[in-house]
Amino acid sequence: MSESRTIQFCGKPLKIKLSPAANKALQQRNTPLHVEMELYFSCMIRKKVRFYEQPTHTEFTPAEQNLNLGFRPVMTQRCSLHETDGPPPLTDFPIANPDSFIPHWISLDFHKGQWLGEFGYD
Repeated sequence: MSESRTIQFCGKPLKIKLSPAANKALQQRNTPLHVEMELYFSCMIRKKVRFYEQPTHTEFTPAEQNLNLGFRPVMTQRCSLHETDGPPPLTDFPIANPDSFIPHWISLDFHKGQWLGEFGYD
């Protein structure tokens, strides 16, 4: 059974859902896990959850014991579906009304030594 609670994140409520395995893994950590919710604007929009042992350039908010959360909207510097020389370069995406893009929930799991996550707006 998942454990959930709601925190204030960037001035908005954010529901955090932790699987039992994620909750146990967080409790066993000696340092915080930094979890970034990336909203990627390009030819299409993609949501991705990234996990870091050390803080990145993203501003993180303490959410739980040993869990810090961040939100980063990014965009590609160009949009080409036919590029094959690796991922396109990213840049931060300045959003005029960022409150509209803050996620409503994030769900985290820990399976076979790997962190898994997703976030959404419903």
